[in-house]
Amino acid sequence: MEPFGWFDARDYEVAREVLQRGVAALALVAFVSTLNQFRPLLGEHGLLPVPRLLAVTHGRLRGPSVFRWGYSDRRLVVVAVAGAVLAASVVVGLPQLGPPWVPLLVFLVLWGLYLSIVNVGQTFYGFGWEMLLCEALFTVAFLGSSQVPPPITIVVATWWLVFRLEFGAGMIKIRGGREWRDLTALMYHHETQPMPGPLSRQAHLLPPWFHRGEVLGNHFAQLVVPFLLFVPWIGGAPVGAIAALVVILTQLWLIVTGNFAWLNWITVVLAASAIPDRVWHAVIPVIPADLGAGGADVAASPPWWIAVVLAASALLLALSWWPLRNLVSRHQLMNASFNRWMLVNAYGAFGTVTKRRIEIVVEGTESTAADAPDDAWHEYAFKGKPGDVRAVPRQWAPYHLRLDWLMWFLPLGRMWEPWFEVFLLRLLEADAATLRLLAHDPFDGRPPTLVRVRAYRYRFATRAEFRERRVRWIRTLEGEVMPPTGLR
Repeated sequence: MEPFGWFDARDYEVAREVLQRGVAALALVAFVSTLNQFRPLLGEHGLLPVPRLLAVTHGRLRGPSVFRWGYSDRRLVVVAVAGAVLAASVVVGLPQLGPPWVPLLVFLVLWGLYLSIVNVGQTFYGFGWEMLLCEALFTVAFLGSSQVPPPITIVVATWWLVFRLEFGAGMIKIRGGREWRDLTALMYHHETQPMPGPLSRQAHLLPPWFHRGEVLGNHFAQLVVPFLLFVPWIGGAPVGAIAALVVILTQLWLIVTGNFAWLNWITVVLAASAIPDRVWHAVIPVIPADLGAGGADVAASPPWWIAVVLAASALLLALSWWPLRNLVSRHQLMNASFNRWMLVNAYGAFGTVTKRRIEIVVEGTESTAADAPDDAWHEYAFKGKPGDVRAVPRQWAPYHLRLDWLMWFLPLGRMWEPWFEVFLLRLLEADAATLRLLAHDPFDGRPPTLVRVRAYRYRFATRAEFRERRVRWIRTLEGEVMPPTGLR
C-alpha cells in the first residue's frame, strides 16, 4: 500500500478539468477586459493614471506588481496579452499534457500578472471578484497535470474557498440590512442592482411570495449548504455533490437575472470541485465512472510533487486563521484581503439592498447658452448602465464593464469621485479613448460646448405601463447634480 495513497483524489479528475479550464477561461475574460478598458481608465492619460499613483506612493503598493518599477501603456498591453495567451493555453488543455510543474508554473504566472494589475487598479479594480480570481488562480495551480492524480488537499482547499464565498455572503446578509431578515430584500434587488440583465425586469415583476421564497432559498444555500460540501458521501448518497448542485443552481439564477461580472460564473466553476467522477458518470454516461481510480496510465504522485503541494496546502491553512476569525466576528469585513498576495480572503456581497434606483445621467450640448432648452441637450449612453427607458438591458457578465459599475456607486454617497471629474473633462475634450467606453456619443466625436449632470429615479415599468407606453423603465427627474459646465 502506498504510504501517501490518501493524497491522490482519483475520483476528482473531471472536477480538476472543470476547475483548471473554467478558472483559466474567466482569467482570459479578465485579461481581455483589462486590455480593452485599463488604458482609458488607468493608463498614462486615464481617469486615474497609474504613473500618478506610483509617484504619490513612491512605488509602495498594497501588494506585489510588475508595475512597481514603472508603468507604461505598452507594458500594460504586454502583461494583458501574455495573460490572455497563457489562459487560453489552459482552456485548450496544453499545459495539462506535460508534467505537473507545467500547469503549476502557468497558473502562478497568471496569478502574478493579474495581481500586478489589481494592485495598481485602484477603485476600478476594487471589487471582490478581483481578489477571488487571484486566489482561485493560485489554488488551482497545485492541481497538477494529467500525469498525476488530483491532490486531495487542494480539492478540499477549493471547498473551503466556496465555503467562505457562500457562508461569508450569507452572514453578511444576516448581520446587514433588515430586509434580509424580514424576507423583503429581493422585492427591491432585481430593480436596484448595479447592472440589470435582460430578465431582471421579469424577475422583479414576480409576486411577493416568490421573492420571499428567493430570500429563504438564498439563506439555505448560503448558511446551511456550504457545510455539506465537506461531506462527500453518506450511506452511498453523494451529499457533497448535492450541496454543490444547490450552489450551482442558485448561482445560475443570479446569472440569468443580473450582471455581476465573473462572480457567479467562477462560483459555479469552484463548486463543481465537490462533484466526484461517479456522479458525473451518472449524469453524463459517456464520462467513465472510474476515470481516475482505474487509470493505469496515471501513476501515484511522486514525492517531490507531494512535498510541493503539501507546502502550498500548509500555507493556505495557516492563512485561513484571519478569514475564519472574520466569519465569526460581529464586525465582519466584506471582500477583504488579509495579506499582500490576496490569498484566503474574506468575501460577501449586498449586506444591504438599495431600495430606490438613482441613475446619474450625463448630457452635453453644442449650445453656448447654459439655459438652453432640454431638447438641445443630448445624453451619453453607457453600454450596461440603464439609460434609454425603452432599451432592454444587455447580458454582459462575465465581462466586466468597470466604468458602468462605478457610475452605480456615485449616487450612494460617492458623487464627486476624482475620476468622475476627469471623466467629464474627457467628454468636453471629446477624448476618443474615453468615448470608446460608451455605447453612444451623441456628438459623433465632436466636443460639446457644455455638459451637465442630472439624477433620475428609475423603476421598472409594470406590465400595464409597458403595454401602454412600450417602455421598460419609468424615470423621474430628482434634480440637477452639476449645472452646465464648459472647459473654462
